[in-house]
Amino acid sequence: MGNIEKTRQFMEQYLKNYRNYKEYWNYEDGCVLKAARDFFETTGEEKYITFILNYLKGCISEEGKITNYEEGKYNIDSVNAGKCLYAAYEFTKEDKYRGAIEQIMNQVRSQPRTQSGNFFHKKIYPNQIWLDGLYMAQPFYTEYETKFDNKEKYDDIVSQFKNVQKLMLNREKGLCYHGYDESKSIFWADSETGCSKNFWLRSMGWYLMAIIDVIDAMDCDIYEQYHAMADIFREMIHGILRYQDEESGLFFDVIDQPDVEGNYLETSGSAMVAYAVLKGCNRGILLKEKYESAGIRIMEGLMERMLTERDGELHLGGIVAVSGLGPESNLRRDGSVEYYLSEPVVEDDPKGVGCFFMAFNQYLIAKERF
Repeated sequence: MGNIEKTRQFMEQYLKNYRNYKEYWNYEDGCVLKAARDFFETTGEEKYITFILNYLKGCISEEGKITNYEEGKYNIDSVNAGKCLYAAYEFTKEDKYRGAIEQIMNQVRSQPRTQSGNFFHKKIYPNQIWLDGLYMAQPFYTEYETKFDNKEKYDDIVSQFKNVQKLMLNREKGLCYHGYDESKSIFWADSETGCSKNFWLRSMGWYLMAIIDVIDAMDCDIYEQYHAMADIFREMIHGILRYQDEESGLFFDVIDQPDVEGNYLETSGSAMVAYAVLKGCNRGILLKEKYESAGIRIMEGLMERMLTERDGELHLGGIVAVSGLGPESNLRRDGSVEYYLSEPVVEDDPKGVGCFFMAFNQYLIAKERF
């Protein structure tokens, strides 16, 4: 069985057997839902929108409320799963999905912000920007502005990326730090820059996906903002590809330190880079002649190395379970290399698998295999 056929089989198996990752509305499920949306929009096959609608049956009331949504926590992660609601609304025309979109947008409107204007990552993490959060909220926010709000808040969206470039980018390395604390007082932050200590692959992956998905959701006729995002995207793609492992085509969990003992090629972040590069090429933001081969190498490396068969079932391995920064009650999460490499590595985790499927969609488009 070839790698493409093997991956198609894994996707069929995974979606068929999928169960909600958590009882409450969560970003991990959102990654799998976004992958299903991508495949529906690419193929038109109703099995993918059916997967989304079946998921939503258990958590969207007829009045348009997400019944398991923890809005008051102001956790930016909670926005991510809302991306599938646009597809549900467009396919069914049912008002309940429009109402659920508004419920999430109400959080976006009232999400606490840093003085520089970026969303807090969570209410319990005041004054903090994490790269993860740009992916969780900004594509949803941009799609809302494009479809329902006459693009009124494009400036706000783009300024939050510009702040990341200003505050969190190490230009010598070409990489952004995982987190930033505006108060510069949290234990994991540098007292001068406010940034965390290292470059974690999945956080960079979230950021790259955020940029290309915002570009994709924008009206390209809004010239200044669209091209500002395209410029940021090209700069960050140029930066990350410096660290692509020559042998495997993948990336290490701590991106710029491949020789540190215990560092390893990580699946979810590598898939995110593949998605961003290939989508950038497929959408004409990147030159195919220059970048497409790098994205294809990542995806083929993942299919070859990380997708394995055991007892008649396929599994995607090499996914770091979680990595974060703080809070004060968890001093272990200090952003050190040792911390990142101490987190467990698992298989079939939805945030890794969902992003792997998203990358696979872009790979099939590039290879014209649909």
